[in-house]
Amino acid sequence: MVRFAHPCVQCIIFLNVIHSSHNVNIKQLEHLLALARTRSFSRAAEQLFITQSALSRSIQALEEELGAPLFDRIGKRNEPTPLGKDVVARAERLVRDAGELRRSAELFMQGEGGSMRIGMGANPGAMLMTPLLCHMAQQHPKVQVAITRGPTELQLMQLRANHLDALIVDARSVAPSADLRVEIVGELRTCFVCRADHPLARLASVTLAQALAYPIASAPLSDEIARLLAELYGPQANPEHMTTLQCEDVGSLIGAVERSQAVFLGLAAAAREGIESGRLVELPVRPRLEANARFAYVTLAGRTEAPVMAVLRAFAAERLRD
Repeated sequence: MVRFAHPCVQCIIFLNVIHSSHNVNIKQLEHLLALARTRSFSRAAEQLFITQSALSRSIQALEEELGAPLFDRIGKRNEPTPLGKDVVARAERLVRDAGELRRSAELFMQGEGGSMRIGMGANPGAMLMTPLLCHMAQQHPKVQVAITRGPTELQLMQLRANHLDALIVDARSVAPSADLRVEIVGELRTCFVCRADHPLARLASVTLAQALAYPIASAPLSDEIARLLAELYGPQANPEHMTTLQCEDVGSLIGAVERSQAVFLGLAAAAREGIESGRLVELPVRPRLEANARFAYVTLAGRTEAPVMAVLRAFAAERLRD
């Protein structure tokens, strides 16, 4: 076998061979990736559930097909050559695309079945989780539904690790990234809410200072909402200082407001049921808070989506509105 010293020459040869060859297959590339991860034929073979000799033959056949070695034996480790590193990088994409192709076929065959694994932020979870579970149980009983709650940063890690299929979170909490597809599914206004028999509920106009005389209950607010609060009401509106009761579970916050003299600062839609039933009222705080929360449906860019996920997108768009 011939070793080429310059990586660019090796890249050109690899491109020519991989496009013209009918002998390089996905299984060989999976073997290559396992060896690149472990640097050991024995450990890679163990992970692949094949014999070490079968793995050696697979790698050797790939090297012969490409016309150059892909690994150097350095001590007890097998280190990729310059060509090997380039082949590994390209193989990762090819194997991933092949997996997506298989997954697309599986999803097509599943039809109305399959599963959806969803991550939700505090506010969308408060408005979507229970209604969505009821809707899926009634309208799509064969679909397996799993919903997780937690910080957006953690859920993005789970999405990228393919542990979640989609997120519904505060759009402002997601930094732009080439590997993410972000779709705005709803925009909701923020307000102050209290019990119908609260002392403030009798007032025609309420100042922030009057509201701050009572515990303020709120889920963590986005930096954008915090900035708007400070601009409108001054330093006293800094959420870090004025929030007395803070919780990711907005439903629990609403429950605390219904049972105490706490004032809820959050989405009007989250308190919709209590307001419509007459248990809660929206406070006429002046100046009026003109702050909207934007929610996004987040998936991995380029990933094939299960047909049933369209149900989630439509349901979110319907529910996440005032």
